[in-house]
Amino acid sequence: MGVGLRLRTWAATAGAATRRAGSAVAGLARRLPGPWRRRGAGSGQEPGTRNQERGAARPRRHSAFRTFWRSPWNRAGAIVVALLALVALGADFLASDKPIWLKLDGRHYAFPNVIDYPELRPLTNDALRRMMVEGEDWAVLPLVPWGPLQSKADGRIAPLEAPSASHWLGTDDRGRDVLARLVHGTRVSLSVGLVAVALYVFIGVFLGAIAGFYGGWLDAGVTRLIEALMAFPAFFFVLIIQGLLPAASILQIMVVIGLTRWTEVARLVRGEVLRLRSAEFVMAAQALGLPPRRILVRHVLPNAMGPVFVSATFGIAGAVLLESALSFLGFGTPPPTPSWGELLTQAFAHEGKWWLTAFPGLMIFVTVTAYNLVGEGIRDAVDPRMSAHR
Repeated sequence: MGVGLRLRTWAATAGAATRRAGSAVAGLARRLPGPWRRRGAGSGQEPGTRNQERGAARPRRHSAFRTFWRSPWNRAGAIVVALLALVALGADFLASDKPIWLKLDGRHYAFPNVIDYPELRPLTNDALRRMMVEGEDWAVLPLVPWGPLQSKADGRIAPLEAPSASHWLGTDDRGRDVLARLVHGTRVSLSVGLVAVALYVFIGVFLGAIAGFYGGWLDAGVTRLIEALMAFPAFFFVLIIQGLLPAASILQIMVVIGLTRWTEVARLVRGEVLRLRSAEFVMAAQALGLPPRRILVRHVLPNAMGPVFVSATFGIAGAVLLESALSFLGFGTPPPTPSWGELLTQAFAHEGKWWLTAFPGLMIFVTVTAYNLVGEGIRDAVDPRMSAHR
């Protein structure tokens, strides 16, 4: 009896060990590639069945780009923004008083519109045309063969000339081509918008993040500062600062707008950080002993930047409109820098010159509308709840 009992006990123990070893081998086989994965261990299921069931239980990931690109208004706004960026980058190749490529007296000049050649400084496109010998010299001219600061065309000054074959959008009060100044004004306006927004986004994200994450007296101080700055209308605040400074410049306008418009971004970031500070992944990171600065930078901020991108897109439109308004009032870009607002100032001084009002106003309207469309599209894309209501 004793020997049989021992044999049965040994057999049961060996059977349990065999089953555990078989389970371990099956688990290892499921993790490794190979022909043994054709069927699940003892389940009789096809290899992709379980993965399909798992995938069906998962929610479909929200594609922000597809949501944005689905709307024709968003696509139109993005295309216009891209075209404006190309115009700003290639302004010297679209409107210049120097050719893009020139062969004169047997010598080739590459890109004299962006490279300074001392012997070509006093020469413009119309002067070069008179100097060139037919059949020997040639030039590749820009689409608009006038510079933004060129007041003498074809040897004469034609101020306030209506749109014609030589000047498609007319000339201003000093005889400068309006289309050339609009093209180069695009570079000025977009530069002011992008740099000013980048500056105040950096300030707003920094102050809003540390205020929302650390709290206490730091949060109270930043909040009181935000409330104090928001008590003043932003436009009049910028106007006062511009009036107190000795001389205006493009860089000065960028800095002034950036230092006065960061409050909205700071409020958004502070609210998002306060919401995320009590999230489970943040508490898990704290339980693992990660330092607060790393938790803030690596885990909290990336999840709080969605509203910031939306605000920045709207902010570019606001900065372009603000720069044009300052230039219109004489506190913006200094003359003779081309600016859309400066052309509107000339229209105010010369009644009846409709081209000085229509074309700069149209450029401002199209730019602000395009950036607002892109901003609304990004807002709907990063927040599925907004797109679900549309």
